[in-house]
Amino acid sequence: MLRASALVIGAALGATALAHDAAERRSLDAKESLAVSQAAIGRQVSDRSFVDRSGRTVKLSQYLGKPVVVSLIYTGCTDICPTTTQTLARAVREAEATLGTGKFAVLTIGFDTERDTPQAMRDYARRQRISFPGWEFLSTDHATLDALASELGFSYVASVKGFDHLAQATLLDAGGRVYRQVYGDTFEPPFFVGPLVQLVTGSPKPAETLGDWIEKVRLLCTIYDPAAGRYRVDTTIIVEFAVGVFLTLATLAVLVREWRRSRRAARVDSSQKPSLKRG
Repeated sequence: MLRASALVIGAALGATALAHDAAERRSLDAKESLAVSQAAIGRQVSDRSFVDRSGRTVKLSQYLGKPVVVSLIYTGCTDICPTTTQTLARAVREAEATLGTGKFAVLTIGFDTERDTPQAMRDYARRQRISFPGWEFLSTDHATLDALASELGFSYVASVKGFDHLAQATLLDAGGRVYRQVYGDTFEPPFFVGPLVQLVTGSPKPAETLGDWIEKVRLLCTIYDPAAGRYRVDTTIIVEFAVGVFLTLATLAVLVREWRRSRRAARVDSSQKPSLKRG
């Protein structure tokens, strides 16, 4: 009897060890994950339902109409995900300083669907000290998360340590199409702000007002200064633009003046010619 019990316990321990080893071996292939992620660029993301930190049901379409940044994390992570969120927060601050507030939205979505509840997402946002008005933290169910991850090109697998996943932020255009992927738990702001500037300045609009053009020039004259670690206005571009406008106007003025002079000369020649009279 004791021998049979020992065999059962030994078999159970052996099965546990095999499961542990199998879980340890589950990991993502970096090259394959990157290829899957890049293949998602240009893909339309479906309108799916989520739950925000207050427990309200929301849909992706509520945030569209402007660029949307999607970052998938799991709240049980104590290393990579918090670092990713803090790096994203710094980039968001730079983007708002460049573009202004309200020009884009940020969605952090928990992909550990059993544990990333609205309460867990609320606690995660509080721990990360995220208070941007356009940044929401969402929960969802497993089926929705899998479908969303597939559309975004986001790869993840469960492991004994939590999850093995691609550190990725996805930029959607105003219509919900994947525009750019930003990789790594740390990245330089230009990799994030640059594509957002392109989306904001390149979005189709009705007839543009003078204010729209002034804003566009301001954005196009903004460059990243690695020494200062932030975006600044490139005065060289402004000077070149002003010189170009001045030369264009000066050329037009010369052409108009010559045209008027030739018209006056033509009228004088015409008045000095003898008139023919018939008698």
